[in-house]
Amino acid sequence: MGLKAVMVMFDSLNRHFLPTYGCDWVHAPNFTRLEKRSMVYDNNFVGSLPCIPARRELHTGRYNFLHRSWGPLEPFDDSMPEILKKNHIYTHITTDHIHYFEEGGCTYHERYNSWEVSRGQEGDPFKGDVKGSREGIPGRLPYQYAVQDYYNRKLFREEKDMPQSVTFRRGIEFIRHNHAEDNWFLTIETFDPHEPFFVPDKYKDLYPDLKDYGVDWPDWDCSSKQGWMAKKNYAALVSMCDANLGKLLDTMDEYGLWEDTLFILCTDHGYLLGEHGLVGKVQMPGYRQVCNTPLYIWNPKDRETGRSRKLTQTIDIPVTVLDFFGTPKPANMRGQVIGGNTPVREGALFGVHGLYTCCTDGRWIYMRGADSEKPVFNYTLMPTHMHGFFSDDELKSATLETALPFTKGLPVLKCRTGGWCGNVVQGKDYLFDLVSDGAQERNLADGSEMMEAKVREMQRLMCRLMVQNDAPPEYFDRLGLSPGDT
Repeated sequence: MGLKAVMVMFDSLNRHFLPTYGCDWVHAPNFTRLEKRSMVYDNNFVGSLPCIPARRELHTGRYNFLHRSWGPLEPFDDSMPEILKKNHIYTHITTDHIHYFEEGGCTYHERYNSWEVSRGQEGDPFKGDVKGSREGIPGRLPYQYAVQDYYNRKLFREEKDMPQSVTFRRGIEFIRHNHAEDNWFLTIETFDPHEPFFVPDKYKDLYPDLKDYGVDWPDWDCSSKQGWMAKKNYAALVSMCDANLGKLLDTMDEYGLWEDTLFILCTDHGYLLGEHGLVGKVQMPGYRQVCNTPLYIWNPKDRETGRSRKLTQTIDIPVTVLDFFGTPKPANMRGQVIGGNTPVREGALFGVHGLYTCCTDGRWIYMRGADSEKPVFNYTLMPTHMHGFFSDDELKSATLETALPFTKGLPVLKCRTGGWCGNVVQGKDYLFDLVSDGAQERNLADGSEMMEAKVREMQRLMCRLMVQNDAPPEYFDRLGLSPGDT
């Protein structure tokens, strides 16, 4: 049997807006359609937040957040698409995710044999408007992004021209051109439903009972009210994602690709829209709306459908793809193959570099705050942040580190973390029981004697996972833990 694989990745997809995961008001029939012919994973969790850290994990099968913040693939990284390419599996990505083309993400797309990018999402600077204007733009939005975004919107007069639509159409074109060939891996990756929730009115019309407050780009520091006010636009954008997913599923049906094609649908993380009084995706601690993410997998080799309670993570996806093509995973990959009856893992780590560190065993979630007086470091040979180079102060702090096992003997810069995603915060610890408190409303890490044993158990799990994933000594220190606490 010839082998092919398609991975669809959305950005900021909150599973609580999908009928698959219990939502009864969002119009998303094609997600339900995929659910019926896939294995749906209920206990899938992120690893590293947000966007680009998650994508590094999709390439490397390793956690990002223990060692660096937002940044490119490193020279020592093993990249799943590149491994496939070297093993004569053709790899292609079509995307509208502009972060790939900034300093902080510039090494990802070149790992594929070929790539296509659709411009214009968020504040993508792809058309020049010298004059610029803030007219009609909420004053709270960042100036550069907002002015550019509102100009970009004027250029998309029809739905077919919007970046998401172009991204899916190009992916479908790749399938139509190559469906009769074997040994290829296609990634269709759209920025939606990431903010701003800019969406044609016909999708808003699906929700006549919800008022459109005009909030499609909520401020991450805003009140829960503003998040609630943006829900109509977010739901409408999920419905647009669903419509394009339907076109892709139609193409899979048309060419009978379900017989030999691995199909994966995932996201990098979810999104808070007022839940817990928060908005956004790097708000810590790690609530389920952000960290417990949707995952659908159809594997024609085992043809499993239904629901799974296995504990899975983003780092397992690249290993699963490699396994499907019969390609061994490199020694540095920590992810495991998803599928079959074997449990994938005992626990999962997740977090944002410099913020909370969290772990789960699938039922309990423990979130531990850090000591803001103790340092955290970036370990890198690619000293860039999202939109630029490391600062002079960061680079002046640099020393050479040679003791990390996954750098393949290469010395790397060890720079004290600064800037976005690096502001270390101290907060109280949290413990939630997802069986009795799925909404995470009752923090059980309250010092009560009854829960002390469970807190200690989760601390030991956290330490074991950190040791297994090569966490540097300072990460334990700033959490008030020790590598020996296993």
